[in-house]
Amino acid sequence: MSRRSSEQWARSGGVPEPVAVDVLVPTCNRPAELAVTLAGLAGQADPSFHVVVSDQSTDAPGWEHPAAAAMVRVLEAQGRPVTLLRHLPRRGLAEHRQFLLDQASAEKCLFLDDDVWLEPGALERLNAALEALGCGFVGMAPQGLSYLDDRRPEQTAGFEAWDGPVTPERIRPGTPGFERWPLHNAANLSHVSADLSLEPGEWLPYRVAWLGGCVLYRREALTDAGGFTFWPSLPVEHAGEDVVAQWQVMERYGAAGILPSGAVHLESPTTVTDRRVEAYDVVLSESATAFAGNSPAVD
Repeated sequence: MSRRSSEQWARSGGVPEPVAVDVLVPTCNRPAELAVTLAGLAGQADPSFHVVVSDQSTDAPGWEHPAAAAMVRVLEAQGRPVTLLRHLPRRGLAEHRQFLLDQASAEKCLFLDDDVWLEPGALERLNAALEALGCGFVGMAPQGLSYLDDRRPEQTAGFEAWDGPVTPERIRPGTPGFERWPLHNAANLSHVSADLSLEPGEWLPYRVAWLGGCVLYRREALTDAGGFTFWPSLPVEHAGEDVVAQWQVMERYGAAGILPSGAVHLESPTTVTDRRVEAYDVVLSESATAFAGNSPAVD
């Protein structure tokens, strides 16, 4: 186990070893939620990981909240390196994610939103799935547990497990794959997992439109697909930047969601209130125009 247990907390840490995963946490004006997110990370055993928190809060950074500060100390006592960064001024969600990606050096990177708690063992399950599937990314769609009694069969009807190797897919509005998006609403995946009678330790890959909140990438696959370097083409206020990056990875390497989802959404109010600009409407239309302009004419 890569995590130091409590009888070792006061021992000298020695020389830090390379980690398997960089956990990248963007945060803004959510100190309590950040504390819960860090507490979830403190419950993970393997693989080894490094945490990078980048804060764009209006006032004091979230890690100064006593609860968040305590969780940083726990992680460090466990032998988990933690890097705390202030990243201002705000230039938008995509730029913030690219800044975090630029801090990563491990083979894999987990983008984890600041309002997601991971159950113990979730990171190990994600890592095992990414290794076994060999695709560009895997993820756990965060579940809203206040919806456990709200079954939505019309939204889970489109669930489709991967049968065989995970292969590249092209997802755009209007394609059949795009219509999978309601699957990640409410607690839908919790209901699907229960219906499939998954056993403890068992996991199942399935097809996604995209994934938000908890996504483990092969860092090389994400950077090869461009990462979030498209950020200068977007206004500061935008949404869906992760969708663009994921679609570009999916087209090259494929991707999968993982059941069961051990990610829990804290159901706090969103901090992304202005959603008038969808990133894919801007970035992918620009890419299509540029491609068309460089293509040979066909009569």
